[in-house]
Amino acid sequence: MNLLYELDLEPFILSFKLAAITTLVLFLISLPFAWYLSQTRSKFKPFLESLTALPIVLPPSVLGFYILVALSHNSPIGTFFEDVFDIKLVFSFTGLVVASAFYSLPFMVQPLQGGFESLNKNMIEASYIAGKSKTVTLLRVALPNIKPALLTAVIVTFAHTVGEFGVVLMVGGSIPGETKVASVAIYEMVEVMDYSMAHVYSAIMVFISFCVLLSVYIFNRRYQNKIGIH
Repeated sequence: MNLLYELDLEPFILSFKLAAITTLVLFLISLPFAWYLSQTRSKFKPFLESLTALPIVLPPSVLGFYILVALSHNSPIGTFFEDVFDIKLVFSFTGLVVASAFYSLPFMVQPLQGGFESLNKNMIEASYIAGKSKTVTLLRVALPNIKPALLTAVIVTFAHTVGEFGVVLMVGGSIPGETKVASVAIYEMVEVMDYSMAHVYSAIMVFISFCVLLSVYIFNRRYQNKIGIH
């Protein structure tokens, strides 16, 4: 019980804030991109899909290193944002959002793309024949019919971002209240051999991750049963 009283919630709040913003940003970016990938027959499609899936197979340290180099104040991107917007992209919360967006991109794009590709092609063609634009077809026809894929994309992206470690540590470091998320806090506790508090933090992360995944499976099962009934 004493450990619970000593529990610092700030890393968890920061993790959830980061996950929420990253999920929103990725949804806005990935929705049109996933739609394009599901509809295109371009010869560049395999290249784009491979590029999108790269964060899944790359070690987080490798991805984090290159993002750190790309966003540093010595790079054109980092210099531009510092000079024009007075925004530091490394060792800042903004940098964490950018890094998390890269790292969690496939977890948003792939479920959406899979959902769009599973749609009845006749339904899409009927929308075009009725004079609907691609944007209207996407938002009014396609999106409402991929609810399980949409929920999976949003929740898994959120959960994956909450559990990030390597990328956020390299790009953001461990600044309390700014970049010290829950996974980094656990790492520091292990370093100083505070295993009791590390157990508490880790148990909370396990519980949250399990609840998130359980909600996805329950929703998808109920949705499938509903479709089967009707």
